[in-house]
Amino acid sequence: MDSHVPPAAHTPAYDPVDLSTCEREPIHIPGAIQPHGVLLAIDEDATIVVASSNCAAAIGADHQSLLGQPLERALGHAAAGAIRDALVADDLSEPLHVVLPGEPAHGDLLGVPVDLVVHRSGPRVLVEIERERVLSAHRVTYRAARAAMGRLSETQSIEELCERLAVEVRDLTGFDRVMVYRFDEDWNGEVVAEEKRDDLNSFRGLHYPASDIPAQARRLYTTNWTRLIADVAYTPVPLDPVLDPHSGSPLDLSHSVLRSVSPIHLEYLGNMGVTASMSVSMVRDGQLWGLVACHHYSGPHHVPYDVRSMAEFLGQTASQLIDERERSDTRIEELVAQSVLSGITARLAGDPGYPLKTLMNDARLLELVDADGAALWHDGDLLTIGNVPDDPALLKRIAAAMRTNESPVHCSHQIGVLQPDLAGRENVPAGALVTQIGTATLMFVRQELVRVVDWGGDPRNKQIAAAEGPDVRLSPRKSFEKWRGVVRGRSEPWRTWQLETVDRLRQYLEAKLLRRSREQIAIAESLQRTLVLDEAPEVEGLEVLARYRPAEGSQLGGDWWDEFSLPDGRAAFVVGDVAGHGVGAATAMAQVRTALRAYLADGHSPASCLDRLDHLMGSLIPGQTATAVIVVFEPAGRVVEVASAGHLPPLLVRDGSVNPIGATPRPLLGVGMGEAVSVVEQLRAGDILLIFTDGLVERRNVPLDASLAVLRKASAARPAGASLRSWVDALVNAVPGTLDDDMTLVALRVE
Repeated sequence: MDSHVPPAAHTPAYDPVDLSTCEREPIHIPGAIQPHGVLLAIDEDATIVVASSNCAAAIGADHQSLLGQPLERALGHAAAGAIRDALVADDLSEPLHVVLPGEPAHGDLLGVPVDLVVHRSGPRVLVEIERERVLSAHRVTYRAARAAMGRLSETQSIEELCERLAVEVRDLTGFDRVMVYRFDEDWNGEVVAEEKRDDLNSFRGLHYPASDIPAQARRLYTTNWTRLIADVAYTPVPLDPVLDPHSGSPLDLSHSVLRSVSPIHLEYLGNMGVTASMSVSMVRDGQLWGLVACHHYSGPHHVPYDVRSMAEFLGQTASQLIDERERSDTRIEELVAQSVLSGITARLAGDPGYPLKTLMNDARLLELVDADGAALWHDGDLLTIGNVPDDPALLKRIAAAMRTNESPVHCSHQIGVLQPDLAGRENVPAGALVTQIGTATLMFVRQELVRVVDWGGDPRNKQIAAAEGPDVRLSPRKSFEKWRGVVRGRSEPWRTWQLETVDRLRQYLEAKLLRRSREQIAIAESLQRTLVLDEAPEVEGLEVLARYRPAEGSQLGGDWWDEFSLPDGRAAFVVGDVAGHGVGAATAMAQVRTALRAYLADGHSPASCLDRLDHLMGSLIPGQTATAVIVVFEPAGRVVEVASAGHLPPLLVRDGSVNPIGATPRPLLGVGMGEAVSVVEQLRAGDILLIFTDGLVERRNVPLDASLAVLRKASAARPAGASLRSWVDALVNAVPGTLDDDMTLVALRVE
């Protein structure tokens, strides 16, 4: 072995490791610390049970003489008392700053300011002692931390954020090189940002294989976010006794700041020419996202505890910002996919054809999950769109290889791993996403994404060395020259939200297939009944009655009416009609109704609401048109504000006269032109306002003006003493003829 320190000296708590088994190395229990500090383990009575063997040189007392002694024997009454107080208060979040009694001539840590880092490890309390050091003239203060956090927050992208983080950490710590190192889904790492001495070669863009940081090391990085190796050439300081007398096991040093590190890692750093190192974890959702890796090349580099703490704080801040930005980016992508899905489902809802064929004729299907092609087979038929292999048997084989019982949607971006004989075959997709829709199978495919990757040395060295036979020692690679490789056999990975989007599509299609024909119409009718009020509400200052009738044959249309209170105390009434019949009309009606409610609740005028709705329909449900009239009633002053879009004007019935109110309506909603105008009308007690859809008056082969004249005449001839209910029921049937469209009538009587 060519490392300058025997592995047993690093790891007295366990047998020397075979470097080919480094992934199983118990690095959290090395039984030793680095020599720039002292470690004491105490029991619940503050009696020393384990001590590092450098106590004599550091604090002037032989470590064996301290075992079984109270903590005061090693640190003095002031320091021991401060530790006891922190334990009683259960506040171990900050180091204790003290001066140990004695002269530096009797111990390196006596008579000088030191940091006492206290934390629990199982039943023991570990006390780690480091000398306070001044790294530069720049003090670590709240203002400095806030300023650095502000500079991180001002960045506009994750890439820029990582660049800024590297600059901040290097300025803070003084390392020769600071890199931000990001892991991919296979735990390979890439240097995505770097700040360094001008004379050093750049590592930016280099990739490093997952074996460089084994799994147990990654787990430790999520437990202890900062690790310093002040001198790569250090001689480890064993703990005595190596095994805790109480448990019979070595101390768990997972949270230790002085923990001795793996000899394999030290050899790795030595092969890179590194003399001191520090890492800061970047953790997102409890999982290691990356590392801030700091390297020094010009000798040992002691970084004070408070500087390390601030570096950790900056790493945490950057991790949070990355999390927020990745979530924001994902949310935007999800919203775009949801918009595409809404468009697809809207087309499916309005198309009378077979849903699965309609789906496969929609070019937006591939856009839904950014796929290159899609295939669907059902009852022996194969439908495809985009770039898909021609062989149905191959497609079914890929789908079968991925299918499990764990989830309704299955995916892989490495089909060659699932089916090795397919790896490298021409015209075979590299990735697929599969779901079952009843008895049909829908599969999205992605083609191979060939990537050229610059590695920091050949990532295959472990496999190469292992293949040479058991007599070849496997050591950390010594070549870190750039090695270019081509990564093949993979597609772009599928995102979690893409699987969720496909699952929503699956659920929708299964529901549609189960409810075709009359059942589908029944669902749409139920939707309309839910949105259109069955009973007139009670409104201050008004008596309200409403009537709705479907067209002849109960064909579902797009009529609706709505009433709700506004924040300023006024009552809003809306009557509208979406063009068309069936599911498409009902779906559009629900969207239009909801949007109008939102606009009115936000305080927009009736005219402004209609103009906004016209713009929304053009982008949300293109090709769909509708009419609507809005009446807002102010009870105290008996005033109404009216605006209309392509709708018949309300009729004001007063003292036997009937007159329309409202300005000339703007054009239909959805045509993208014109502006609405609001008109204010003063009402009196006894006035009746009739708001209705054209279904009340339109009759086949009868001019609209003639039908309106009949309605006005019937409205003016209200018998004296007749109830509003009987009079409204009579108006519903006032215009003779077959009801070709659904009809809505709302009557408002001023009290």
